[in-house]
Parts: sequence; structure tokens; C-alpha cells
Amino acid sequence: MSEQRIKELINELIKELESTDGVAEEAVSVARQLEGKIDDLVNPEVDTSESTIPDDAIALEASFAASHSVAEKLIRELINTLSRIGI
Repeated sequence: MSEQRIKELINELIKELESTDGVAEEAVSVARQLEGKIDDLVNPEVDTSESTIPDDAIALEASFAASHSVAEKLIRELINTLSRIGI
């Protein structure tokens, strides 16, 4: 359930970023990279012991804090969900 919610949140985040005027392409790119890392995380065949997902998500949240409140909310929920599943 939590892994599914994480995937839903990152998809919502990317859609929000792509549909918002004034969002830097770099922000969308970073969100897509995070999506790839999350895909690796839920794949049992990929070693994610050195994962930086929480740090990447926190950095992304900080970049949205001032100018993209919806994206910030989504990334905050993603961070909280990652914490609940022990990542």
C-alpha cells in the first residue's frame, strides 16, 4: 500500500510540475530522476542500500517552498510516506 502511494505521489508531482507555468525544466528533470530511484526502490532485484531518496526529496521540497506550494505539499507527503515505511 505505501509503495503504491509513493508511486502515486511522484506521478502527481510530475504532472503538477509539467502543468504549472514558470517551473524550471530542471525541477521536472529532478522529479523524474526521483521517480526512477523510487522505481528502483520497489524493485526487489535492485540494491538500494545506498539510496539517497529521502535526501533528494527533501532538497526538492526546499526548492519548491517559496514558489510552488502544491508541489511542496506533494513532496512533503512523499517524504512522510517514505519515513513511515522506514526509508
